[in-house]
Amino acid sequence: SPAIDKALGEADELWIEVEADDPAAMQPLVRRYGLDPANPLSSKLSAEQKARLDAAAAGMGASGAALEPLRPWLAALTLSMGPLVKAGYDPASGVESKLKAAARDAGKPIRTLETLEQQIGFFADLPPTVELAFLLSALDEMETGPAMLDALVAAWSAGDAQALDELMVADLAADYPELHEALLVRRNKDWAGQIQTLLAGNGVSVIAVGAAHLVGEDSVQAQLAARGIAAERLPD
Repeated sequence: SPAIDKALGEADELWIEVEADDPAAMQPLVRRYGLDPANPLSSKLSAEQKARLDAAAAGMGASGAALEPLRPWLAALTLSMGPLVKAGYDPASGVESKLKAAARDAGKPIRTLETLEQQIGFFADLPPTVELAFLLSALDEMETGPAMLDALVAAWSAGDAQALDELMVADLAADYPELHEALLVRRNKDWAGQIQTLLAGNGVSVIAVGAAHLVGEDSVQAQLAARGIAAERLPD
């Protein structure tokens, strides 16, 4: 939007969650933290869960057998791409890629709130029960289908924070509280600390993160407020 173009034009730098565009950097980390061939994925699932996994994989044109070497967290991330493609979205054309391209074209540095190994570590360090919960959450999303994604996009486009909270965060917090704490709350707290440090310095920064981090009672804004920093929502 013009408002985002203006903000980026006035900024000295762009901050994103993590830089994940380098396959050469990603592959060894995935092999190290994401594969568990000695303990096939199906051995960690009940018969009902395995049936759901097989159905989800089939919906992506794959098979449950192809996911067998993966740890539950990596299988969950793999499955999370399914609804996007099925609904006609292009995972490579998200907001972050557009912002990064604009920043590069303007010669602005791109900085990250997390390293690639750190972000993978958030998933790899999940306790086994929470890691399995992450996979089950991904299966839930697969089963809700494209309609859920369309609702998310509509809420995001309208800036409807309440709808985004209900669609993305509230159910996660209620159904998978430990996963919510690990993937959202702890990271939001860390990012608020980094933002506080940025605010103590000079210059202007644009920070772009996933919408789930910006809604709900544990949002980045809430964590900033706990530090005595007010965040103001700009008019649409």
